[in-house]
Amino acid sequence: MNLEQIKDIKQLLSQPKKIVIVSHRNPDGDAYGSSLALYLYLLKFNHQVTVVSPNDCPNFLKWMPAQDKIVIFEKEEKKGSKLLEEADVIFVLDFNAFHRVGVKMQVVLEKIKPIFIMIDHHQQPDDFAKYTYVDPEICSTSQMIYQFLDKLDHLDFIDENIATCLYTGILTDTGSFRFPSTTSLTHRIVAHLIDCGANGASIYNNIHDVNSYSRLQLLGRALKNMKVVDSCHMAYITLSQKELSEFSFKKGDTEGFVNYALSIKNVIFAAIFIEDKKQKIIKISFRSVGSFSVNDFARNHFNGGGHVNAAGGRSDESLINTISNFLKIVPDYRNELKKSYEK
Repeated sequence: MNLEQIKDIKQLLSQPKKIVIVSHRNPDGDAYGSSLALYLYLLKFNHQVTVVSPNDCPNFLKWMPAQDKIVIFEKEEKKGSKLLEEADVIFVLDFNAFHRVGVKMQVVLEKIKPIFIMIDHHQQPDDFAKYTYVDPEICSTSQMIYQFLDKLDHLDFIDENIATCLYTGILTDTGSFRFPSTTSLTHRIVAHLIDCGANGASIYNNIHDVNSYSRLQLLGRALKNMKVVDSCHMAYITLSQKELSEFSFKKGDTEGFVNYALSIKNVIFAAIFIEDKKQKIIKISFRSVGSFSVNDFARNHFNGGGHVNAAGGRSDESLINTISNFLKIVPDYRNELKKSYEK
């Protein structure tokens, strides 16, 4: 985002506007962290602002400041549609293509003509926004919101609640500051957020110390189902709808499961396949280490995308057929996987 765009956005936001902030379907900590931080910031300037989320978040995000103010499109479709249709400005955060919000909300977004502002850190954005701030090198959209406020010369407006939201987004999208995208700048930003009132220990506990007995049982089943393909340095996990129901699955319970597959020695490519009978799809998460791009893999084969080392996808086939197709495709990447492993 260049200086001219920043100047335009400053002028655009200089008078109260009807603003909607949209996050992607199945929101994570970064989606809500960035959205709620921007929401709380814009309220300070008397804008009529609402966060509209395609569907609800996992329980481990329910504590976040102003989370209860979010309009869930899936539950309040009429209200959500009206807000979108009447908006002067729509911020699109943590995603870059309308299909990421689900079919019904996508239809609304494609027919309206507000000023779209995209702030996102995923690769290959669609071309629908008037203003874009896109940088796949930045660890999280929450860090980008901090840097966006910095560009606006408004870091002084970060209070405890905004700092808490931004810290949450950065924490979750960096794997608690473990992923390679975590830079020295990330740590300097986090230090400032702590100075502004973010309580790192409390936020970590709210996100991670939420295990139930049934979730740990589900993790046990996932680990039991895990398979390793040594020749491709790959491991994958499957969970059927029956298994989810057996262990009283709740939204967010499988968060982080795929990382167990990636933690195996010599594995550089991991996947988890989760059956969702309600949506009639198989939800897929991919992870990698090294140069192997799961973003490209997901885009090429499973209607998805994301980052080089973390991406998502979906399949309309059955769980059995999806796994069968996956196992047929992976050997075609054996050389790429081997090169990435040897680096």
